[in-house]
Amino acid sequence: MAPVSMADDVLAPPAISAQTAALIDVKSGRILASKDGGKRMRIASLTKIMTAIVAIEEGNIQDVVTTPPNAVGTEGSSIYLKNGERMKLEDLLYGLMLRSGNDAAVAIAQHVGGSMEGFVKLMNEKAEYIGMQSTHFMNPHGLDNPDHYSTAEDMAKLTAYALRNPEFQKIVSTQVKTISWEGESWARKLLNKNKMLRLYEGADGVKTGYTKLARRCLASSATRNGQQLAIVTLNAPNDWDDSMKWMDFGFASYPLTPIIRANQSVKQEKNKDGVLAYYARQPFAYPLAKDEQKRIHQEFTQFNGEPVLEIRLDGRTIGRLQLNAVQETIAQAMMSRMADECKAFWSFMMGGGSAW
Repeated sequence: MAPVSMADDVLAPPAISAQTAALIDVKSGRILASKDGGKRMRIASLTKIMTAIVAIEEGNIQDVVTTPPNAVGTEGSSIYLKNGERMKLEDLLYGLMLRSGNDAAVAIAQHVGGSMEGFVKLMNEKAEYIGMQSTHFMNPHGLDNPDHYSTAEDMAKLTAYALRNPEFQKIVSTQVKTISWEGESWARKLLNKNKMLRLYEGADGVKTGYTKLARRCLASSATRNGQQLAIVTLNAPNDWDDSMKWMDFGFASYPLTPIIRANQSVKQEKNKDGVLAYYARQPFAYPLAKDEQKRIHQEFTQFNGEPVLEIRLDGRTIGRLQLNAVQETIAQAMMSRMADECKAFWSFMMGGGSAW
């Protein structure tokens, strides 16, 4: 399945304090709501979402990192690294994401990228890969720089991308973590600055941010009923409240709606041997407003030479499902069709919505 992001709002979300904001469904990448989401903004420590995912993907979290001199005493939030202190990259990532350690950001960048410049290059390459078209990074920590910027929608795309990584998800959902403190008789106990983890049911990430110029920034995520949403608010005086309002709106207005079941028969073609039946290899669900369900259409087609089921909303592709082709007798095909119709009926009767 190839998810396709969509940025067309169907329903109006509640008013919020944030200057700009974007709400995204993590799995599909669909933007569910946006408030000036394409406006270029300072992003403060939300930068560290990119720092963390680049380090996880490009580095080895079991590596032992030696703190370089230029990391020590970095301006702003800190986990108080000492020159030459050794720590696993994994522990540095906890210091980065739970306590927003700017010194940890520099140590990570130097280790993974070979230099600050080398790591920033990796950050911008990853932004291009994700499709963050209005983003440019200048450092791994988010301290203000006129050439360091992004948008709420770009940062929502990044947040969704990062949350699909299990290691990243584990780190940002952790409320308390103990990591080493070389040379001391005690360890560092890190309490996550993200109050959403304690304020909102189902919250599981992601990152706080603040500078005097960027003001309050927040990336939040939560999972309910198998659906994970993320919201980014930039320059938001009431960031916690903003995030909870839009999360509630997203879960209520765009529930994850089943469209195709795994192994569902989606097409049958008669041939000389009976019927060639096509079955979906995996299920497909999508966040849909109530009035959008009837505007879903399916088309059997070819993609890269393989049979696929293309799923469209208002004529726009939202997913492609790979299919298995199975030669069956006419009787087998009829039984498969009847079984699918029966499952769809009971799904509807039980309140699961249409499976077609």
